[in-house]
Amino acid sequence: MDTGVIVAIVVAALILLAVLWFVGRKGRERRFETRRHEAREIRREAEVGRAQADKTRAEADVQAAEARRQDAQAREHAASADEQHREARERHIEAAEKDPDADPDEAAAQFDSEHAQRTAGTSGDQSVGDESVEHYEHTSEPGVERERRFERDEDGEVVRDEEYEQPRGDR
Repeated sequence: MDTGVIVAIVVAALILLAVLWFVGRKGRERRFETRRHEAREIRREAEVGRAQADKTRAEADVQAAEARRQDAQAREHAASADEQHREARERHIEAAEKDPDADPDEAAAQFDSEHAQRTAGTSGDQSVGDESVEHYEHTSEPGVERERRFERDEDGEVVRDEEYEQPRGDR
């Protein structure tokens, strides 16, 4: 074989190897770019999910704060009612002490019995010293609203757990 032909074959082989290397590199870069795009989409979806979770957490925190506020308000009302009850009882006893025909101990017992009858209908199933805790939770997600109520006894055991789920219509 002629040297020129050998040189031409070697040059052609080198050019072919360079073209194959260049095509392989471009294909790999395309695959990497596709994977980068997929990773960006996954990151974007994760960010949207995190934002939704943050929003749901914020709503739950607001509801918990409202529940704490209402609980504090209820305790305040109960304390006020107890104070008014104590003052009324003292006034009844004071009136009985001034009345020569009345016995202060009987007046106190009668007041306490009347008060017990009045509050028996309003207190429901809860007894004095009941340490049970009722919890209410409302969550709203696209397409569904959920409510959950549960109650724990004084030992922390769940004694009632109810969950309601209602589909939401598009608004």
